[in-house]
Amino acid sequence: MKKLFTLFAAFMCIGIHAQLPNDLDFVAPFNEGLAAVQKGNEWAFIDDIGHTVINFRGDLYWNKDNGTTYDDVRSVHYPKFSNGRCIVQKMVDEIPVFGFIDTEGKLVIEHQFLNVRPFENGMTTGIIFEKVLRGKNEFNLDIYEYKFHEVLMDVDGNILDFLNRRYNIQMTKRRYKTPPILSKVLNDKLVAVKKDENWEIKKLEL
Repeated sequence: MKKLFTLFAAFMCIGIHAQLPNDLDFVAPFNEGLAAVQKGNEWAFIDDIGHTVINFRGDLYWNKDNGTTYDDVRSVHYPKFSNGRCIVQKMVDEIPVFGFIDTEGKLVIEHQFLNVRPFENGMTTGIIFEKVLRGKNEFNLDIYEYKFHEVLMDVDGNILDFLNRRYNIQMTKRRYKTPPILSKVLNDKLVAVKKDENWEIKKLEL
């Protein structure tokens, strides 16, 4: 009887301490069974009974400029999951670079995008970059070359297609601007790609 009472008391104690999030600055709508909640500049995710499934962290991406409409990463006004993936951000050489976590909060697609859309139909398009060391200058400082590609990627981080080679992206904080994405997934069979000033439709050969 004493042991039973001890177990009951422990259960009640756990229930008391398993409090729902409070003192929040914002609560986003549910998406794929999870809702983002904000406290300061950090976000967490709760499930449909209010339990925190991903703790507060500072890398979940959201665009503070809610008054502006974009058709890329800047359209994300609060963190949310799409196809089981949520965009995260980190700064690389003072440039924002994006990756994706899964519903357990684990990084599953490395930070490699300068711009990307949320996943749809199990795919996304975005601009990835490669930083290549080319040598040293007369002051013995490293010289780097950047290569940019617009790609079609699946939720596991596999590149399904190289859609466009991209140029003229300035990779210094003072001159950097988020490059626009010139492609979009239409469905699981078609992708649209902008070439020069015109769009063309490509059939996905997956």
